[in-house]
Amino acid sequence: MSQEDIARRVADSIPAALTQAQVADQIGLTDEKLSKSLRGRRAFSSVELARLAEALSVDVHWLITGRPDPNRLVVAARHDFDHQTGRRDVPGRDTDQPVLDDIALAYRQAFPAWSPVDIALPGTVIEVKSTLGPNFVRRMADRLESNLDVDVIRLPEVSTAYSFHVGPCKVIVLQATGNWFRENWSLAHELGHLVFGHHADDLDPAEQRHHELVANSFAAELLLPEARLRDINWHNLTEPELAELIWEWGVSTDALARRLEGLGLTVSDTISQAVQLSTQKLLRWHWAGQHDHGPDQITSRMEEAATRRFPLKLQEAHTDLIASGALHKGTLAWMLGIDPDALEVDEPPAPEPLDTDQLAAALGL
Repeated sequence: MSQEDIARRVADSIPAALTQAQVADQIGLTDEKLSKSLRGRRAFSSVELARLAEALSVDVHWLITGRPDPNRLVVAARHDFDHQTGRRDVPGRDTDQPVLDDIALAYRQAFPAWSPVDIALPGTVIEVKSTLGPNFVRRMADRLESNLDVDVIRLPEVSTAYSFHVGPCKVIVLQATGNWFRENWSLAHELGHLVFGHHADDLDPAEQRHHELVANSFAAELLLPEARLRDINWHNLTEPELAELIWEWGVSTDALARRLEGLGLTVSDTISQAVQLSTQKLLRWHWAGQHDHGPDQITSRMEEAATRRFPLKLQEAHTDLIASGALHKGTLAWMLGIDPDALEVDEPPAPEPLDTDQLAAALGL
């Protein structure tokens, strides 16, 4: 690209609220030098372009080439929704970005030892449900990976759920909170974004809101299908029966209450009061399965939803590359949540140091 094209993109990126002198000061240039560069009489250095990209909140790859960076992550996130104001936002987005970048780096580092294929997702809720198979909710993350080739990562360093592509890989990132019913909804919601291709640059607020509504509708139909809900006699249903359904569906009482309201389904006073309880309270009071012998299944679900998780195939690719000497073990240790020094993985032996004479001979001296 010509310097004139670069200068034009820089000039177009300067917001009206900033003067040229202010921009020059932010990137360590005099106003005169910046003015010359913007007129095409002086070339920008690579360092100056990097500083401009940061100061103007634009992509340095775009500044130089006029095209989006092919390695830039374009993510969809599960927004917080305020039911009182109707506002949606992702308050932790900026602090989450470095973690998402680290995840993308882990994939790119692994690609030399792993050749993933981009497999198209089914296009409808019915097709997705059929592909996931019966009783998919209990091991939903595993089913997404094995049946749909969608990788699931869970870690505490992020504030919400995200989905994105890294090369041919489709990835969902979850916050490790122990809240298994919220995790199920997040998985279903982000899967909706992937199914409908909601990962695009420069969406305006109206488009973002529409994508969120579509993803939520997808999640609702996947986890709480309308036909199933309409088949239930909500006026004769007992609290223990409701608890059994909540356990089977893997959703919260709040999600069920909102789904029933959205479908215009009326329920008995007993059920109306029961869905006002917290999910944990309803299950521990009324779910018969909690009395089975053996480990507490409710606690087991919570523990799983709080456990750090990376796809096994990604870990194996890193292990192979470490063994070949192509990678250090820092990224794999981060994925596992342990100190690199504590990670026991086969590494190639360090070469014997050459003495002075051997070094001279190797150099042909």
